Order: sequence, then structure tokens, then C-alpha cells
Amino acid sequence: MVFLRLRIQRGYRYYYSTGSWCVSWVLGTPKQSLGFILADGGFDVWFANTRGTNSSRNHTSLTPDDPEYWNWTWDQLAAYDLPAVLQHVYDHTGGQKVHYIGHSLGTLIILAAFSEHRLLHLVRSAVLLCPIAYLYKTKSKLTRLATQILLAEAFHFLGYREFNPVGPVSHEILLIICGDPEIDCYDLFTAVMGPDCCLNASTVCNFLQHATQSTSIKNLIHMSQMIRYEGVRRYDYGNAKENMKHYNQPRPPLYNLSSIPTHVPMFLTHGGQDFLGDVPDTRHLLNTLVRTHDSDNMEVLYVPDYAHADFVIGYNAPQLVYGPMVDFLQRH
Repeated sequence: MVFLRLRIQRGYRYYYSTGSWCVSWVLGTPKQSLGFILADGGFDVWFANTRGTNSSRNHTSLTPDDPEYWNWTWDQLAAYDLPAVLQHVYDHTGGQKVHYIGHSLGTLIILAAFSEHRLLHLVRSAVLLCPIAYLYKTKSKLTRLATQILLAEAFHFLGYREFNPVGPVSHEILLIICGDPEIDCYDLFTAVMGPDCCLNASTVCNFLQHATQSTSIKNLIHMSQMIRYEGVRRYDYGNAKENMKHYNQPRPPLYNLSSIPTHVPMFLTHGGQDFLGDVPDTRHLLNTLVRTHDSDNMEVLYVPDYAHADFVIGYNAPQLVYGPMVDFLQRH
């Protein structure tokens, strides 16, 4: 991961945020963007980009043209990338634990790490916006169809390794999916993430301009596996022999989210219109966490009208979400 820094020394509190694209946190006005709101509130703000995105493509020996460069899923983000950047922030802020804020994929990797009791010495609290872990009941027809017909697996078999949302692979995928009369391809933003309620046109244009970033086809396969099968598991290599080679067992091991230590302060917020972090799957996650978590260390905020992007670029997110979030951070 490569990350940007807003080093505004107004306080002692440290905040680290991750999603796929860090620019999403500063797309709006200073009064609307979470990054600026936190900086103005006295936090030292750090951002991170997921590997493979435009600002995180360097490698010691490989280039993005090498297939091996894309040989990763969110397993590796949780096991290697996230610990590396959190340790870097920790080391450069005088050994202060950080408040972590993740959106979507950023929530999955911190939950995976916590489930194995990792990063607890670096993280002071965790904020999960649109948490995704269980994806079995996702509401997106487009996503479900792509998963059912093993589309990501097919493109991987054909030799494709990078998925760029505006690249040739994406174009071919849409040609296949949009032939289904039940799939509305007129508004792909909504078809994948849900009908956002509270976006303005200029912010959406900025978001689409900067948020069309690459990931690996292998990562899409891993996400598809989570939709097809219940539970949160490591990447399935497709047969017992390969899984034995990587995990010493015929099936990929589970991330046991119920084992996340109960003392870690968590703020979880989700929306009623979100197709990715849909309500049934999110409630399953909440049931896993809340029933064992210390009540003083767990706060849940449900926003009925919000979909996936509202939490990042919604014009009323500062009032509905960021205000309660900052209160939570200040208490912990």
C-alpha cells in the first residue's frame, strides 16, 4: 500500500483510514469530507490505497504487466499490507495506537486480522463503514449473476489477471452480463452498490473519475466464493490437493469472527439500501460480534436510506454518520 498523509499536528490522536482508494475521503468540501473533518477535529490523519490502484503499483521486482504481480486476494491485504502500513503509522507517531476507519473492503481485512488476534497492539479502536464479511445474501443481481456463472474464474482461466473497471476485461464482462433482461445496466453504480439517497452530481462525477481503480481477478474470485458459500474463508484454490499445499487441509480455513477480542472498541454503521453490505448479512455479522462484545465498547448505527457510497460521499453524512463517529473516537 502507498498512502497519503495529512500531517496536521493539532492533537495527540491518530487516525488511519483505508478503503480501495484513499482519495474518496477528500472528494467533497472541507465541511463534507471525512478526512478534512477529522483533521480539523485535531486528528493526525493518514490514508492508504489498496495495492493495484493507481497510487499503489510499485514492486521491488515485478511490474503490473507480470501475471505474478496480481497473484493476491484480500487474504494478503489482511496478512501483509495492513500490518505493514499500520506499523509504519505507529512507528512515525511516537508509538501511539491508531483509530482505524475502514469502508467496505477495508472492514473485511481488519476483521480478518482481528479474528486471528493480530494488530491488537497497534489499533486503539475500529470504525466499520458498510462492513462486509458475510456476502451470502447480497442483493445485487448483477453481482450474483457474475458469481453464479463463474465469470471471474473464466477470465482468470483465459489468462487475465488485472481487473480494471474501465478496461477491456470489464467491457467483456458487461457484454455477457447485460444480456440478461433482469440486469439493469443503465446505472451500474446502483446495480452493484445499491440506490444511494444522498449524493450530489458533482461529487459523484469526481468519485467515478477517481474511483475506477484496478484490483486482481483473483481477488474477485475470492469475493465470489464468499457469495457462493456461507462463512468467511481464505481463498479456495479449487481442489483438495492445492488447498492441502497452501493450508495443510482440504478446505480453506475459516476466519472465526466470533473470536475477535471483546475489548476492542468498535463503531459499526450500515445502510438499509446497501447491496454489498446488505442488511441480512450485516445482521449476521452484528450477531456474531455484539452478543459477545463488551457493551461499552460496541456502538451500532443504522441509516435506513443509505446505500454503499452514501457513507463516503453523502452530502448529509457529516451530520448522520461522521458526528456520532467522532464522538465515539473521542470517548476511546
